[in-house]
Amino acid sequence: MDPAVRTPSHLAAPLVRGLFREPVRPPVFSEPVPGLVGWHGRDASATPDDVHRTAADLVHLAAERHAAPTAELAPVVDVLARTLLAIAEVDVTDADAVRLGPQDYARRLRGAVQGADRELSPDAAWFHDALLVSVCLHVLHHLVRRSPYLQRHLAGRAGRIAQLVDLGDAEAAARQPERSEEDAAFEAEYAQWVARRHGWLTIVGVDFPNAPDRWPLEETYLSLEAEERSGGVGGAEDEQRTVLLADRALEDHERVLLRGGAGSGKTTLVQWLAVAAARQGSRVPFVLPVRRFAREGFPAPDDFLHAVRHPLAGRAPEGWVVRTLLSGRALLLVDGIDEAPEKTRGELRDRLRRLLRVFSGNGCLVTSRPSAVSDGWLSGGGLAEEDFVELSLAPMSRDQVTRFIRDWHSAARLDEQSRSTGPRERGALDEYEQRLLHSVRIYRELRQLATNPLMCGLICALNRDRAGSLPSGRKELYDAALEMLLQRRDPERDVLYADDVRLQQSTRERLLQKLAHAMLEEDASELTRERAVGILDAALPAMPAARAQGDGAKIFRHLLHRTGLLRERSGESVDFVHRTFQDYLAAKEIVARGRFPTLVDHAHQSEWEEVIRMAAAHARPEECSQFLERLLAAAPGLRRPQINHRRLMAAACLDHVTELDPAVQRLVHDRTKNLVRPSTEPAARGLGWVGPIVLELLPDPGQVPDDRQALLLAITATRVQDDAAIDYLVRLRSRSALPVRTELVRGWRHFDTERYAHEIIAHLDPDGLYFPVADTTELAALRELGGRPRIQVAGVMRAEELLAGLAPDQLTHLWLNAELPDTDVSWLSGFPRLRVLRVNPRLPRVRNVPNGVEITA
Repeated sequence: MDPAVRTPSHLAAPLVRGLFREPVRPPVFSEPVPGLVGWHGRDASATPDDVHRTAADLVHLAAERHAAPTAELAPVVDVLARTLLAIAEVDVTDADAVRLGPQDYARRLRGAVQGADRELSPDAAWFHDALLVSVCLHVLHHLVRRSPYLQRHLAGRAGRIAQLVDLGDAEAAARQPERSEEDAAFEAEYAQWVARRHGWLTIVGVDFPNAPDRWPLEETYLSLEAEERSGGVGGAEDEQRTVLLADRALEDHERVLLRGGAGSGKTTLVQWLAVAAARQGSRVPFVLPVRRFAREGFPAPDDFLHAVRHPLAGRAPEGWVVRTLLSGRALLLVDGIDEAPEKTRGELRDRLRRLLRVFSGNGCLVTSRPSAVSDGWLSGGGLAEEDFVELSLAPMSRDQVTRFIRDWHSAARLDEQSRSTGPRERGALDEYEQRLLHSVRIYRELRQLATNPLMCGLICALNRDRAGSLPSGRKELYDAALEMLLQRRDPERDVLYADDVRLQQSTRERLLQKLAHAMLEEDASELTRERAVGILDAALPAMPAARAQGDGAKIFRHLLHRTGLLRERSGESVDFVHRTFQDYLAAKEIVARGRFPTLVDHAHQSEWEEVIRMAAAHARPEECSQFLERLLAAAPGLRRPQINHRRLMAAACLDHVTELDPAVQRLVHDRTKNLVRPSTEPAARGLGWVGPIVLELLPDPGQVPDDRQALLLAITATRVQDDAAIDYLVRLRSRSALPVRTELVRGWRHFDTERYAHEIIAHLDPDGLYFPVADTTELAALRELGGRPRIQVAGVMRAEELLAGLAPDQLTHLWLNAELPDTDVSWLSGFPRLRVLRVNPRLPRVRNVPNGVEITA
């Protein structure tokens, strides 16, 4: 029998981590931490059943790799579980345990379990004791990794523990059987296919005469930022908002749930991660769009490729996906959990969790629209090894919008050069670019729209298409985009004879509306080719101009190839290039058919929010009034939260309506005003999506003496992304309570930088307050105000940008709460008054900190 039992860290660490409670304060300790675990009570880190399940997982993982006495595994599990439960009983701190080392710490735990020797045979007892040493090694490694105190004061012990873990990983890797030649050959072919298939990006609107419809991903990908929030014990002021580069999320976290709105870049990020993994060979990426298996349920590993209709599915060696998962080398990219029907999402989640539990060590990213799943939706019932880190794609910063606009026009100029166009065309692009950069800076409507890649692409395209004359609202923007794509796309690309179908924009749009409406009614994100053709065949008799052009199959081919709005999936199904277009067109069809009762029936469901808003925008005044009255009416079959959601949807629709009966407006106000009295911070945050109408319903801040209620009002108002909120927030700026001031400075990024700086930021008492800067525009505005002693870097910026923007004579405390492109911070020596450097422990460790600067968290 092998003289040692070693379990690879990528398998053991998540299981061990689940035994320990997370510290109630950031993990930077000035003293050893007692009471590492607790198995009972409200604050228990895990239950005894959880510990027993973890022990079983550890035993079976080790048994697979060593000549274990398989007939006695159950008694070994029982004894190991009791030994791990002793962690709560022995009187040692984390520092004591690290000083003991894995063998002596295992001996201490073993001594706390009475009678175990009599329950196991000599071989089983040896296996248990050897495994316990391995488990204790991973326990100590976890304690060291979460505590800078131990890293600093027990550096030698910590280094030795890390070396032992690395040694165990190396030996475990050496035990792994080499991949067969057949597996290796297929994996190489698969990686090439992933790089080809996902290595191209469609830039919305960069679609000029004779131009390609797609661009290399590596040349056009914009690295977006993602936010991770963690609550503190002191309330809102202790809540941490960590800013990470979204494409690096899986470097630091094994499992991530990423939320993002329509067009925010979720699918593009999935493409980027898949291509990066395929080219580096570090992981084998499996791109799993949920729409492909939404009805059938999450596929078994052997069905991954078949479920997404992968062209190589029939050529994969039998069991290849399972072997890849067993090796811990897979990267599961589950895109669009919101595209599964709500009633099936729970089952999809449970199957995914079971799969990740069986095949631990593999990376997993799940994407979703923000409101489709609740907080903690993918957590594992309290077990940390099954939990997902939850991130949200941040709105594009002003710097990122500027970069996107410049990159878009650079790509357009390259295309012009490739076609040898003259200087006049290239000069026009330069003029459009500068005009748009100016417009985005000064027009609030454009700033509100330009918050994600999809909308920025549409704005760039329409700006060029209309020679700088842009629509201001979201509905108008989509109307103009559809005109460009459906009516002018082919003529301006000189594509006049690709087929013999000649349809006007209105006819094309009505046909596309039929497809979008069918997807909505059937709760599907795509249609089979046969179903799509059947829908068109049914619609054509009522549309003589289209019927004269051909049957449903011919019209389907025309819409697929000539509108730019549909895409075919492996020759078997069709969907819209973006869900936003599907929702928009479905809303128009519902209004055209007068199906407002259908909207009312679904108004409590989060996935219908965009459809309902756009339907209100398209409805005639009388229709809209009746629709809103129905949303406000009694609904006996719904629960109270669902009724409230319907009523808040009515309030949200007011922001999109051009004309409405004043009596209905008053009715909306009356029925919703009592819903905007938030009593908790999550409820206050949730009101922001309603829109500017909520500002009219909130109480006067001057009449609220309680600081707690003032904080809730600030949380709500800072989420209303309209400059009218600044007028409301002005009445909170004199509050002295730190939580209120903290919330006010956090709201900066949602509003016009200069106005918010002069009307809010300049008036806040700086005592103990960190002022966040998310981009260079905010950095410059804060420096104009003379700088502040405490600055929080809340956006990804380079060292030279921070050097130029921070005030050397003011800065005493710097909080790095966003990733730095370079972790070398020797440049901080240029700030003579800097005393404290606060570094978020979730970010990579900084290096070369100047002498005299204290590092904390």
